[in-house]
Amino acid sequence: MKLHKIAALAAALIAATAQAEKYELPPPDVTVIGQIQQISARKGETFAEIGREYGIGYDAMEHANQGLDGLYLQDGDQILLPTRFILPDAPREGIVINLPEMRLYYYPPGQNVVHVFAIGIGREGWATPKGILSIADKRANPTWTPPASIRAEHAANGDPLPPVVPAGPDNPLGLFAMRLSNPSYLLHGTNKPEGVGMRVSHGCIRLYPEGIEELFGMVAPGTKVNIINQPMKVGWFGDSMYLEFHAPLGEDARTLEQNIAEARETVHKSIASRGLQVSNDLIDAVVREETGLPVEVAYR
Repeated sequence: MKLHKIAALAAALIAATAQAEKYELPPPDVTVIGQIQQISARKGETFAEIGREYGIGYDAMEHANQGLDGLYLQDGDQILLPTRFILPDAPREGIVINLPEMRLYYYPPGQNVVHVFAIGIGREGWATPKGILSIADKRANPTWTPPASIRAEHAANGDPLPPVVPAGPDNPLGLFAMRLSNPSYLLHGTNKPEGVGMRVSHGCIRLYPEGIEELFGMVAPGTKVNIINQPMKVGWFGDSMYLEFHAPLGEDARTLEQNIAEARETVHKSIASRGLQVSNDLIDAVVREETGLPVEVAYR
């Protein structure tokens, strides 16, 4: 998704109910959750509208529906909703953010469920940091004090910012914000929801307005935030292994051949003692196509 499309998306995006999907957690040896859905588009609908309605980011909609014009869909176009996931390879606790798939997983304490949110992350040059952090504080109706670097960038583009942006509809943080233990970064809402699911921020993590309101109400200060970089995920459902591949972050210098080789090696190692059949052609296709959808690549 190119930045020059954002203005068109903004014009098309409508208010909706983009709250998180909630899934019951399977046993530890099962890591595939949810089901892919298919809906029929109406003439003139956009990926942005549908994505916000179902809590799915723009790039996830675009990758799952390659070949369709996401800015102007036709009546009856069949749209796949990427609502089946392989859980990230990380402890099922607190918040887990997987940057390449631009999703946030929240595992509330004492509950056997996971909430899945679409997010936007930092663009190249302003990358969202990886590592284990925590929620330092929460603020409703936050003000925004833009750092000097961002004020300089806006001024150079003819869009100067004040020293402090007050709370309200023009605030880029939206109506809710949670500061991380690295104080330069926040989880927050946005007044430009068309950027959710894309790399357009200065490093902070954006959620749809409905999503951040829901997460804000559930998460307590001190909650662990584990930010990871896993473009490739493998998972199990019964005796079948699934592979899910997302476009790697642009700053990760890896070739297609390297990604295919790693995917093959990972799958073959994971099934070595299970006596499963494996399809290298399917593995290669999953990596090449980058749909972000889990695909069964090994089975009995």
